[in-house]
Amino acid sequence: MSDTTTPRTLHAHQRIAIIDTRRNLPSVRMTRLQIPIAALAAAALLITGCSNSDSGDSAQIEPIEPILTSGIDIAFDPSGTAATLTVDTSIAVACAVIYGIDDSFGLIAVDSDMQGGAHQDHGPLLTGLTPDTEYQYVLQGSDAAGIIYRSDTLTFRTPTAGDNAFGTNVAPVGTIAAASSEFSDAFAPANAIDGDLATEWSTADDGDDAWIEIDLGQARNISSVAYLTRQMTDGTAITETFTVTIAGQTLGPFAVASTPIALDEPVTGRVVRFDADQTTGGNTGATEIEIYAAP
Repeated sequence: MSDTTTPRTLHAHQRIAIIDTRRNLPSVRMTRLQIPIAALAAAALLITGCSNSDSGDSAQIEPIEPILTSGIDIAFDPSGTAATLTVDTSIAVACAVIYGIDDSFGLIAVDSDMQGGAHQDHGPLLTGLTPDTEYQYVLQGSDAAGIIYRSDTLTFRTPTAGDNAFGTNVAPVGTIAAASSEFSDAFAPANAIDGDLATEWSTADDGDDAWIEIDLGQARNISSVAYLTRQMTDGTAITETFTVTIAGQTLGPFAVASTPIALDEPVTGRVVRFDADQTTGGNTGATEIEIYAAP
C-alpha cells in the first residue's frame, strides 16, 4: 500500500459524517459558514504577519484569491470546539490555516493526508476552539515553486454549544472488542471512540469489508447511532452506507448522514458492531463513531 503519511482529518463533531465526495470531511452535523470568492477578493489586502521580516531571502507572497475555485466553507462541530475549513484551489498547494482570538493568532491547522504533498481540495481541521467566540484567521498555501499564497485576515464565530437531543453518547466509555484491521498504531480502532475529531481509525485497505465492534461494558438501551467517515483527498476511503448489529439484530443499511440516525425503536445490547456496506474503497474507517443511549 502506497499510503505512508498522516491522513487528513475532517475530521469531524467533524460532525461531518459525509458527504462531499471530493474531500475528507465527514460532512457532519455541523453549522456552516460560507465566504464567497467575491467577498474574499474585495478584502484582498496582502499581509505579511506570518513571514520572517528579518530574513534576507524573503519568500514570494501572492494573494490567494486568484487561485481559489470555491468559496471558503467552515463546518462547526455542535460543541463549538472544532471546525473543518474546506476550500478548492486551481493549483496544487500545501494548505494551512493560522488562527486565534486576536491578530497574534497562536494556533495552526495543517492540511495533510496519507498521500502527502500538495493538492487542490483542502480541509484543515481547526481544534481547541471555544464556543460562542470570534476568531481571526489567515488561509495560506505554498506551491512546489515556494510561492506563498495568502489571504487577508478573516474572521469566524463559533456557535454556542447546544443541548444534545439524541441522549448520551456512550461510545467513549466503551472499548474496542475487535476490528477488521488497522493501518498502523497511529490509526488504531480506539481512535473511533475517543471523542477527538483530530484522530481517526483507518483500516489497511479493507474497503467494503471494514468492520468494528464496540463493547459498551454493560447493556445499554440504544436509540441512535452516528458513523463519521474518514476520507482521502483522492475520493477514496469514504463510507457511504453502513449496517449496525446489536444483540444479533442487523439494522440498516443506513446512509452516512450529517446527524445521528434514530433506530426505528431502541435496541438493548452491550456489543455494537458497525459494518461498512457501500464505500469508495481503500483505507476506509471512521473519524468518530457515536452510540446514543435513550434518555
